[in-house]
Amino acid sequence: MPPQSLNHGQNKSTRHPPRAGDTSIHDAVPSFSSFKLPSSNSGPYIIVESAEHELWFCQSTTSSIGRLDIDTGQCVEYPTSIPGAFPVGIVEGADGTMWFAEQAANKICRISANGDVNAYAVPIANSGPTGLILGEDGNVWFSLAEAGRIGRLTPNGQFTEFGGPSPSSRPLSLVARDRAIWFSQIGTGSIGRLTYDGDYTEFKTPSADSAPRALALHRDGSIWGVLTNANALVRIDRDGQMVEFAVPGPHASLRGVTVSLDGEIYFTANATNKIGRMTADGTLIAQYTIPGENCGARCIMTTDAGRIFFSGFDAGEIIELSFDQGSATTVK
Repeated sequence: MPPQSLNHGQNKSTRHPPRAGDTSIHDAVPSFSSFKLPSSNSGPYIIVESAEHELWFCQSTTSSIGRLDIDTGQCVEYPTSIPGAFPVGIVEGADGTMWFAEQAANKICRISANGDVNAYAVPIANSGPTGLILGEDGNVWFSLAEAGRIGRLTPNGQFTEFGGPSPSSRPLSLVARDRAIWFSQIGTGSIGRLTYDGDYTEFKTPSADSAPRALALHRDGSIWGVLTNANALVRIDRDGQMVEFAVPGPHASLRGVTVSLDGEIYFTANATNKIGRMTADGTLIAQYTIPGENCGARCIMTTDAGRIFFSGFDAGEIIELSFDQGSATTVK
């Protein structure tokens, strides 16, 4: 294992109250279209787009991987390496195939376009692999939530694991930026940064016990994340400086975040059954109510063409959010 150094970022982070625009008159009328998946109560979670512009996603409760053609609605499901594997994170690798994490089975797997699965057991027992990202080095990087570590897997199946975070840090979501892996640490209310050489730096969020979860990279180079316990979004600059933007209303259990092609930030509010929309300066444009009750909105993502999809974990659906131009409407 490469040497590591542990540093604590001395950033001047701040927390902002919600800006004007919490309830706004907006001329974009939201529309929701759902894709009901073949298996009921499948628990769709992380969604990614393939090079062929299909959506691939983990179905945690049925231990399967879904593949959805968003133009025809055709969906194919593939079993994981073993029943009860509880797949969570998924990413397209440098080799053009999908890689996913089996949290309960303690494996990182590669799945081909026809559903063939090659499984690689994580060397650390009961480590809880969760989030995955393709690094700029062409390797798959992943979080080991139960071990408090970050792992790397080469295309030929060689593992390396990195220390630095505390054992209770519970790293989850990752993004690659500037030759380093940045990741949320839900257990310590912090954001970690790990270079490819293994140097670790930690940045505390402005709110204590904030429970950071999903992260997304903005085209301006900043990272945006959701802080579940703080009911806020956070923007992280290249030097680790953070600004929080509170989301008004009841505790919404914020879970997923994505950046649209025009640079706006969309996020899922699981407990209030809404999708939030914020500008890059932290102004909340609107929160859109998802039709139906308690769909369990989790991951949200933007395709290369600019379409926005999110997973309805409890409803067993992949849902698209789009907008029609119409008369002005009040959105709360």
